[in-house]
Amino acid sequence: MNARQANEATLEHVRQLLERAEEAPTLQTLADAARLSPSHLQRAFRRRYGMSPAEYHRARRFGQLKSALRNGAAVSDAVYDAGFGSGSRVYEHSDRLLGMTPASYRAGGAGADIRYTTTATPLGRLLVATTSRGICSVTLGDSDAELQQRLADEFPKASHERVDAGREEWLDAVIARIAHDLGWSDADAPALPPLDVAATAFQWRVWDALTRIPSGVTKSYGELAAELGMPKAARAVGNACGNNRLALIVPCHRIVREDGSLGGWRWGVARKRELLASERQGTPLRKRSAA
Repeated sequence: MNARQANEATLEHVRQLLERAEEAPTLQTLADAARLSPSHLQRAFRRRYGMSPAEYHRARRFGQLKSALRNGAAVSDAVYDAGFGSGSRVYEHSDRLLGMTPASYRAGGAGADIRYTTTATPLGRLLVATTSRGICSVTLGDSDAELQQRLADEFPKASHERVDAGREEWLDAVIARIAHDLGWSDADAPALPPLDVAATAFQWRVWDALTRIPSGVTKSYGELAAELGMPKAARAVGNACGNNRLALIVPCHRIVREDGSLGGWRWGVARKRELLASERQGTPLRKRSAA
């Protein structure tokens, strides 16, 4: 076994320890098991798996929690079965990893009040939706009916309220930001509102990297994985792109296949082709009329 294989075997051993651990082991405990210094283990584990050992353990437990909630388990049972010592520890991270409280997630978004609006863009109809915590969905489609159905499917038990006249501050800010970025508005780009999207620590890391790809530039899944220090994680990067719910805000359209072909896009390959062509040429898309 060469040095590289030995290193990967060591990190896999640490990952297995995290998989089996009910309580998160300390970094020192894991470092002792790996016969590495804590700082070395932290860096190596993050390069290999895209997150720290603590983040990996937390994401794993939230995955178990989400599965149990989807299967109808009582919230208190699911919380403790997933290895959380108390419900309060779940709620500390639920905004980021579930996008809503555990009870609301279990109930398909029940109790969440979602306000949304639609508008015309150069790429078709755009829907922006928000909860009281932040933006929860930005999607593209051919018609308002299609977009409204998609929102209903994603949050089947939440309340949905269309807001048009005057909209509201967060919805307006997202629309103005997209209009600026697509070039069909000369107004200054406003700051983005907070986000309320369920994701793992690794997905957030990929999405953050996507926002740093300049307009007009594309990268392959493998190139982005290598930039994250995880050259073998191209498929995981692809899955993170596929789970993006924030069209245009998180520019996953700038990711292409290794051979340079476009690949897929949640909101349609034709839109992806049109958007990339516009970005490469530096010419704004022309806004379509309302449908």
